[in-house]
Amino acid sequence: MDLLRFITAGSVDDGKSTLIGRLLYDSKSVFIDQLEALERAGQVNGEINLALLTDGLKAEREQGITIDVAYKYFSTPKRKFIIADAPGHIQYTRNMVTGASNSDLAIILVDARKGVIEQTYRHSYIVSLLRLPHVLVCVNKMDLVEYSETVFLDICEQYKKFAKDLQIKSLDFLPISALKGDNVVDLSSAMPWWKGKSLLQHLEEVEIDTEEVSLFPRFPVQYVIRPQTTEFHDYRGYAGQIRSGSFRVGDSVKILPSGLVSKIAGIDTYEGSLNEAHYPMSVTIRLADDIDVSRGDMIVTSNQEPTVSQDIEAELCWMDAKALVPGNKYLLRQTTGNVKCLVKEIQFLVDTQTHQKLESSQLALNQIGRVSIRTAKPMAFDSYASIRSTGSFILVDEGTNQTVAAGMIL
Repeated sequence: MDLLRFITAGSVDDGKSTLIGRLLYDSKSVFIDQLEALERAGQVNGEINLALLTDGLKAEREQGITIDVAYKYFSTPKRKFIIADAPGHIQYTRNMVTGASNSDLAIILVDARKGVIEQTYRHSYIVSLLRLPHVLVCVNKMDLVEYSETVFLDICEQYKKFAKDLQIKSLDFLPISALKGDNVVDLSSAMPWWKGKSLLQHLEEVEIDTEEVSLFPRFPVQYVIRPQTTEFHDYRGYAGQIRSGSFRVGDSVKILPSGLVSKIAGIDTYEGSLNEAHYPMSVTIRLADDIDVSRGDMIVTSNQEPTVSQDIEAELCWMDAKALVPGNKYLLRQTTGNVKCLVKEIQFLVDTQTHQKLESSQLALNQIGRVSIRTAKPMAFDSYASIRSTGSFILVDEGTNQTVAAGMIL
């Protein structure tokens, strides 16, 4: 079975945690001891408080909000799932970016009584920024608007109006009630006008984006293997995970950023040698020539090379309480490599509600902006829009070892 990673996002009290709880509960993915604990915890409006399945932190239960990103795992006969429940408050934007960075699909919840609000704009912009291939807008709490088709259609039009400026490949809409279970796992008899799928049906059948399988081959070296044994004293292999495309024995390759060239002499795995390997396999590549290759270098096929440069333009989500100002120095971590860098310029910050570009001399916590970065040595990268794994990075404060930003290369 394949694996679908998806994130839920929305405003505070839109019902994200309740929706995930309902999905787990109705799909029979809750353990008996968890169910007993939920029953002991009491009910909300005559229903089991399913939000407690994801709101695990004590502070979250006391405040009734999601602060951290809660991950849950479940499966059906058709597919495996990893759910990331992202926080709704604006001060936790960085948590949502973290949860969305590895997702294939985003569920954006909209309260049927409130319609599209500021957090909806902000979360949709972040989803667009991170290039998630699929967005499903779930209009929740339909039971509180008497399951009105008119209310649902009005919200759909309201969302489409502002989403036309966003880069969303696939956009779908679904009316639900997480509390009552309408259209979550099974189709609801309360909304006979809805002729589409239930949420679980949509998740089981949505096509997972597999662009990385056919894209240009990228292999960041994670570890150099040189066994100190008599039997393998001549062995030299480069271990890592293929981030996109495929490699074959005999392929002409280039090592970046050095530019050295060679051919693939062998591809090894724990189970044995292969003639070909592809994304997302973890393998060890042997080269025909004894050349200098180390952790952080990238093996690519000739004539299908990424950009190699010391200058980067990127969109940055700032995650530190101490604001970013031009001239600050950080450690940039991209794939398996680390390089010192300097933030040269903040070109502008983005108003995530209106998408306006605003002038600013700094980037504060949870703000998103475009920056120019200069690295201490050349690095190989793609644009985030073409290959997410080689076009993304984080910035680390070397003094505190804290991750201060997540970046998407332009």
